[in-house]
Order: sequence, then structure tokens, then C-alpha cells
Amino acid sequence: MDVELNRDAEVIIEGWLARLNAALDARDPQRLAPLFRSDADWRDIVALTGSIETISDRATIAERLVEAASASGARTFAIDPDRSPPRDVERAGEACVEAILTFTTTVGTGAGVVRLRRADCRTGEATAWTLLTSLESLHDHDEDTVQAEAEEPAFDRDFHGPNWLDRRLESSRYADHDPAVLIVGGGHAGITAAARLKALGVEALIVDRMSRIGDNWRKRYHGLKLHNQKHSNHFPYLPFPKTWPKYIPKDKIANWLESYVETMEIDFWTGTSFKGATWDAGERRWVAELDMDVAGGVHRTLHPRHIIMATSVSGTPNIPEIPTLDRFDGTVVHSSRFASGAEWKGRSVCVFGTGTSAHDIAQDLHGNGAHVTLVQRSPTLIVNVEPGAQLYDAIYYGKGPTLEDRDLVNASVPLRVMKKAHRLLTDQARAHDAPLLDALERVGFRLEFGEDGTGWPLKYRSRGGGYYFNVGASDLVAKGEIGLLQYDDLAGFTATGFTMKDGSDRVADLIVLATGYKGQDHLVEQLFGTEIARKVGPIWGFDERTQELCNMWRPTAQPGLWFQGGSFAQCRIYSKYLALQIKAAEIHRD
Repeated sequence: MDVELNRDAEVIIEGWLARLNAALDARDPQRLAPLFRSDADWRDIVALTGSIETISDRATIAERLVEAASASGARTFAIDPDRSPPRDVERAGEACVEAILTFTTTVGTGAGVVRLRRADCRTGEATAWTLLTSLESLHDHDEDTVQAEAEEPAFDRDFHGPNWLDRRLESSRYADHDPAVLIVGGGHAGITAAARLKALGVEALIVDRMSRIGDNWRKRYHGLKLHNQKHSNHFPYLPFPKTWPKYIPKDKIANWLESYVETMEIDFWTGTSFKGATWDAGERRWVAELDMDVAGGVHRTLHPRHIIMATSVSGTPNIPEIPTLDRFDGTVVHSSRFASGAEWKGRSVCVFGTGTSAHDIAQDLHGNGAHVTLVQRSPTLIVNVEPGAQLYDAIYYGKGPTLEDRDLVNASVPLRVMKKAHRLLTDQARAHDAPLLDALERVGFRLEFGEDGTGWPLKYRSRGGGYYFNVGASDLVAKGEIGLLQYDDLAGFTATGFTMKDGSDRVADLIVLATGYKGQDHLVEQLFGTEIARKVGPIWGFDERTQELCNMWRPTAQPGLWFQGGSFAQCRIYSKYLALQIKAAEIHRD
């Protein structure tokens, strides 16, 4: 929780920055090293290293920071007078002085955050605990400049020629030219990337196989809502209305995506399947094949210089090989195909899985009068949706800094500090949820709390699931109103259900496989070939060397191939850096 602003916070930061600038000007790692704690972390987002990576520990930071500052021309680090002033805060259980910085490089303007433990500020030689450097804008190509150049003269009107709508429709057809960027996937990941690129004057086209914008949310199960509050889920440039509910229903999200695309003038082809692409190294562009579901079917070949895969970190249903399931004569659906529990009233349903979708579907079925049982395959993290699940997003709640400042502070937390903070928050959530967790264990539910007790956010970043924010289903499980079985106790399936190892039989009319989704790397080999898949490597999950998510929002080993995905907040924050990198590449090409 933020504490009252300490009046000498600015003095402390100014003194530290003076020493930083002097050391960088001298290109002297020996002078720079004493400015950092021995366990410090420096996270760079594109500004100095040209990538996204975290460098840890004093000596390594000193060497790399001097080297990167020299290569990038980073200089004149200062407190940003136009953003939140230096202040005293608490981060990861530590009292800290925190400040938002500005600096310049040869390509643009940077934004940063420095964080010093208050205990390290009493000696007069303050040392930094964490430092963020990020690219904020490009010289002569920032969003304001691009917008000004795109403005039409107020009275330049041709009443007999094409108007704004005519020009917009014609441009979006790409009949006589190719987009610079092809974005595959029209959910929030693809749309936020397209909005950022458009703001920088880069032509981008989204293609999605759905017939209507927003259908990737609209067609999901009936009772779905977001499980974190709207404050952290806003889109770039256009926040949700204040009148909207805290937890946004799926159809409201679907309609928002559709209206956002129209308002932001994003080029979007629905009913279009991306069939794959090959890289033309000589022309440094892709040959991308598309099938369009219009009358008779239309095939298009485009030649974008960049392809962004925005098919979500959980886009392809994971349907595991479950021995003897083929013996079952009832209905089997993956959770992605489940619509509503209404048609299953009075019937027996087994839901395989205990993550978010499994619990939501089980609660929907129970509410519609079905006899539903969860089948647990592995231990699962359970946290009440309030307050426990929301603790990790506390930076977005209450009055205070702008959303842009909160996003920057959010991005400034390196993995090592994040783990420490999340362990503390997970302990708080577990203490609050103790009655529920105890009740679940009494009925045989197997619990876990993330790697080293770090909770759900890092589970999401490492595997994309394995948790549930309780909005009532866990209470039903604890009370026995939703049944619970362990997968390891099943002997095999029969035509009418399955047999347990104790010899008992269970009847089922429907089996729902809430078994999660495959990551984006599943599609790479299929769409781009084995060689590119091997070159790119894993997508999502943490890279031990960089301490960052693998291949997300940064250059990959394959030129022109990018990946965008994650939560609404992640896509809002990192789409900016993805777009800046592509814009810089386009400027360099020209």
C-alpha cells in the first residue's frame, strides 16, 4: 500500500541521478556499480538493449548498463516533471522511494522508474534496488506527430468525389497494395496491437476466422465474465465507461471489441483463415496465404513485412489422449465448445479439470439443475475472487497516478521482486481464504499455491492456467453440491460413463473436457514450417537467461515474426513497445 509522500523523496532521487549521469558520461562501470544494491535488477524494454530483458546484480548491471548506454546514446536521466512526482511507497513489503524518469537516446525518448529501499537512503549514498528503462516514443515519429500529419484540412472537401467512408473502405480492401503488418487473430491481443500501430502511422490488417468481430468472446460459455476488475483491463486510448460493472460479462466485451475496431478505424477481415506464410529473404517480406469465407470462397496472397501472431496464449483447445474415452457413447465436448447448462437439466455431467473454465461450467450446470461432478487431474490453486485474487492488481485501484503511470510502474517490477511481492500477497490471500480452503481439503480437493507460493499471476505467465477465482463454485464443491472425483481413481470409461478403481460405476450423459489450451508455439510449425519453428523456439513461459517471457513483444530469431498475447493489461502495456519496434524497423527500411 502506498504511504504518505515523504518530502525528501525528490532530493534523494535528484542526488542519485546526478551520480548516475556522471558515471554514464564517464562510461565507467566502477563509478556506476556503487549506485546499485548487490541484489539489484535492471529491466530494459527496448530502450537501451533493443529487446526486453532483465539484468541482475550490481557488477553485471554496471558493465551492461555502461555498454548499452554507450550503444544507444542514453543520456540526461532526470525526474519527469510531467508525470507523478517522486514518492514513498511500499513494494514487496519494503518501504521505498520511487520515481518516474525521463531520458533520451539516439532513436527516441525514454521513460524509466527507479526504486530505492528507504533503508538504503539513510547513509547519504543511496543505492537503487530496481531500475526500469523503456522506450517511450521515437524522435519525429511519436503519436502526436503522426496524427498531426494525418489530419485533413478543415475545408478541403470534394462534394463530388470519395468521402471519408469511401476512402476508408477502399483502403481496407488492400486491393492495390499490401499492409506493412499482418495480424493473425482478432481478439484483444490483435486489436490492441493494431490500434498502437495505427497511432504510429503503420498500416496493419487483422485477419480472423470468426464471422463477426468479438465472436471469440461472444460464443464462449453463457455465464462467462472477466475475473479481474475493469480498472486493470482498459484498452489503449479508450478506457471502459465508468458506468460499466466491475466484472465485465463476455458479451459486453465482445460488443466492445466490435465498437473499438470501428471507432479506432482498424482494418479487420472477418471470416478469413490464415493458412500459413513463407519468408522471402531477398525481398525481406512474407508470402502469406489467406482463405476468405465470401461467396464462392476467395484466396488472397499478401506480402507483409511483419506478421504478428495474436492467436492468444490459450487459443488452441488442448484435447489430451484419455485412455478408453472412445468407449463412451454420450456427448464429449471441449470447454471451448460448451455454450450453456440449460439443456442438461436433470442429467449427469462430468467436467474434467479444475481450472477456471471447469469451475464456471460446473456452476452453470449446477444452477440449471444438472447433476455435475468435477474430475480433478492435478492440484489447483483456489483463491476467492474478492479480495484475494484482486490483491495482485492493487496498483490499479483507488485514486492516484494516471493509468499510463500505473502501467509504467507495473512494468518496472522485475521478476525477482515480483516473486517476493507475490509470495506476500499469496500468504494474505490464503489467510483470508482459510475457511474455504480447509473445507475443500476436507472433501478431498487437492490444493497448491504456485511455484514457491507465488500465487496465480506467475502460474498464468508460466503455463496459462491451473487456478480458479472462486465466485461460488468452490463453495458448492465444499458443500458437496458439486461432486468431486480424482482422475487417478478412475479405472476406465464405459458406454454410459466410467468405472472407478473401487469397482463402482458412474453414469454420465455429457463429459466436458476443461483441459485447457495449447500455446502459440503449437501453431508455428503448422503455419510456418519446421525450420522456423525450431529457429523461434518456445513462446510464453519464462526464459531463464532474460528473466522474461519467451519471444513475447520483442524480436524473434525469425525476422518479421512477432508474438502478442496475454491478459488485457499485458496487451495494453506491451502492444506499445511492440508497435514502437515495428515502426522503428519501418523507418529504417525507408
